[in-house]
Amino acid sequence: MSELLTMRGIVKRFPGVRALDGVDLDVRAGEVHCLLGQNGAGKSTLIKILAGAHRPDEGTIELGGERIRFAGPVDAIRAGVSTIYQELDLVDGLTIAENVFLGHEPARLGFTRPRRANRAAAELLGRLGHGELRPTTEVGRLPAAAKQVVSMARALSHRARLIVMDEPSAALAHDEVANLFRVIRELTARGVAVVYISHRLEEIREIGDRVTVLKDGRTAAVGLPARETPTSAIVSLMTGRDVEYVFPPRPEPGAHGAGSASGGRREVLRVEDLTLPGRFADVSFTVREGEIVGLAGLVGSGRSEIVETVYGARRPSAGRVLLDGEPVRPGSTARAVRLGMGLAPEERKAQALLLDQSVARNITIAGLGRFARLGWIDRRRERAEAERLVRELDIRPPDPDRPVRTLSGGNQQKAVLARWLGRGRRLLLLDEPTRGVDVGARAELYAVIRRLAGEGIGVLLVSSEVPEVLGLADRVLVLREGSVIHEAPAGELDEARVLDMIMEGSAL
Repeated sequence: MSELLTMRGIVKRFPGVRALDGVDLDVRAGEVHCLLGQNGAGKSTLIKILAGAHRPDEGTIELGGERIRFAGPVDAIRAGVSTIYQELDLVDGLTIAENVFLGHEPARLGFTRPRRANRAAAELLGRLGHGELRPTTEVGRLPAAAKQVVSMARALSHRARLIVMDEPSAALAHDEVANLFRVIRELTARGVAVVYISHRLEEIREIGDRVTVLKDGRTAAVGLPARETPTSAIVSLMTGRDVEYVFPPRPEPGAHGAGSASGGRREVLRVEDLTLPGRFADVSFTVREGEIVGLAGLVGSGRSEIVETVYGARRPSAGRVLLDGEPVRPGSTARAVRLGMGLAPEERKAQALLLDQSVARNITIAGLGRFARLGWIDRRRERAEAERLVRELDIRPPDPDRPVRTLSGGNQQKAVLARWLGRGRRLLLLDEPTRGVDVGARAELYAVIRRLAGEGIGVLLVSSEVPEVLGLADRVLVLREGSVIHEAPAGELDEARVLDMIMEGSAL
């Protein structure tokens, strides 16, 4: 097979971050080239450069032997590079054919030709082995596997010679994954190259030809044979890190936050047989006062959905949640807040912060009733409380009137945490608390979280970064495909073992 794509010395900088630091990638025509690496390794940045969404600051890209530099995604598509992102960018209200040809509809004399689009879409679906799909069906009515097929048909409609697939199996059942692999093999048999991104190493062995591993924005290995390279070698390449994690020390056994079930510490949270169809099933665990419990698992393993269900934002089909022995009403976040629960969600800007409001208002918004008198907000008391929490969490700059959007990521996250500290919290749910936060601010957040646990607050922590879970949590639950497959004190686990479990499914 000849080289179709060659990327050499790719560098990409963002403010304060060097996301890619001299990455190399070679992809041959007709092969499945697997791109591996932990969250934050640089995979997404690299494929966005390949898709034309980002421009590299340094390095060269050759496609089909010609030097290229994409000005935008349209240039990449015209050159034959199509990207299927994990979050499919299909329009549910449009038909299959309309989605396949969106932006390049068959037309004549300025008028679109729906019948021709339907015929062409049917032909593409047939090539992919899905002739049963009707081009006139609305995409919003399709299951996840069929939507993947529509995305691939759209890629082929651009006459793609290279297709990038980002976690294409994350939302698919086992039989749907088998069909996905059949389609990929048919594509590569026609000479189409596929860059396949996945955390599931068992998939890599089944579908991959060669493997490139990224680690901390650098190339750890290029072009390893997918089937011959031992799992332990791939895991070792992925886990080595240049970034230093600075975690506060764990308390001594018997103290608050010591992480054991002994010592007479009360149970704050009890989750019993919690089930959310299609997300997770029969999940049970506890969190004690002063304990940090970490959830380790891949995207799609059910981590965030478990946290949201505990908080009452999702309604489970079975099971129950108890906070200090009191049931949390399914689907009622207000009940969870009244009982003493607080949530720092995964997407703080979209889900937690009022970006154009002040730091003070973002801190006090969840408890304005405490400052109300005769239907009016006592602004003096509200501001005094905000100033106290700004000092307590060392939010910088220490200006409660400053718009929260002007703060750094770390200080924005502190403002989200501060929101829940003035209300006698019993349990904090932290979903990706250091996402988009620089290394120095991470250490500060770790210290804040550990201090809160030391004061007796229970913490349920979700993080995509295994070192963060192991370094911060007292006890770890390992999740895979919606099930808890292992539970142990964090001190008894190491990064390679946890990755083995979440990728291979073995707790041995």
